[in-house]
Amino acid sequence: MTQTRLSPREVMTASPIMPVIALEDAHKAIDLAQALMHGGVKVLEITLRTAAAVEAIQKIAQHLPDAIVGAGTVLNIKDLHRVIDAGAKFAISPGSTDKLLAEALELDFPLLPGVATASEIMMGLDLGYTYFKLFPAMSAGGITALKSFSGPFPQAMFCPTGGINEQNFLDFLQLKNVLCIGGTWIAPDALTKAGNFSEITRLTSSALDLYKQAK
Repeated sequence: MTQTRLSPREVMTASPIMPVIALEDAHKAIDLAQALMHGGVKVLEITLRTAAAVEAIQKIAQHLPDAIVGAGTVLNIKDLHRVIDAGAKFAISPGSTDKLLAEALELDFPLLPGVATASEIMMGLDLGYTYFKLFPAMSAGGITALKSFSGPFPQAMFCPTGGINEQNFLDFLQLKNVLCIGGTWIAPDALTKAGNFSEITRLTSSALDLYKQAK
């Protein structure tokens, strides 16, 4: 299936908050995606941590063309091809390997490689990557690390994920080298399982309102 390819920057600037989602039931994918979109977020990271993930990506890609649905926890080339075939518009990995990064470049497919150290950033830059996921963000140094990376790597832009929540997300989004953050709090698993999608819409809208007020 041919689709218009987004750039990594377009993915990272589609919303200041990228919900990180581990769906146990693919049948709830459409309702969850619609709830997030009604709240103002149209980019979604469906992590490959559950058996339902690939089917969930496929359902959203087929039924909600305005959603920017991508796959997280992409660990290898096999995962990359699986999510592309399912209709994912981008991929995110928790770490970086030469094989995975080279394959995404060969396919001209937007991948946000996970990095936690200067060496990993340098490897990505050598291959032509400038957009990264900082993971696990808090364990890797959080805001202090991102400020430190801005000196030697002014061209590198980040989506920090891991430990980001409603208390600290605005602090990260104030950094010049952060384009968006990844978090789970606007689409918590308990609300999805309970089918409380209106509360997910409320949480999403509230978070975006706080961001707009802080700008």
